[in-house]
Amino acid sequence: MDRLQHCKALIERGDVAPAIARLKEMTEGDSPRKDEAYYLLGNAYRKQGDWQQALNNYQRAADLNPHSPATEARRMVMDILEFYNKDMYNQ
Repeated sequence: MDRLQHCKALIERGDVAPAIARLKEMTEGDSPRKDEAYYLLGNAYRKQGDWQQALNNYQRAADLNPHSPATEARRMVMDILEFYNKDMYNQ
């Protein structure tokens, strides 16, 4: 199993912290799959509820590869955040 698949499995299991640590290491080098590492980092942060870090990493992945699934993931997160209306809960 390659490192990205291992990180994906960790995220799916809920072991987000070790996945984030490994993925951050992978984004520091000149990996040909750096966009995939950023995409998975976005997924990991989203799973933690850290929307800003998720968006940042999805954007980095999309900057490296406009055809990355991160482009769609970023759009979906933005839709979720724009839908949320805090005033609705203060009535």
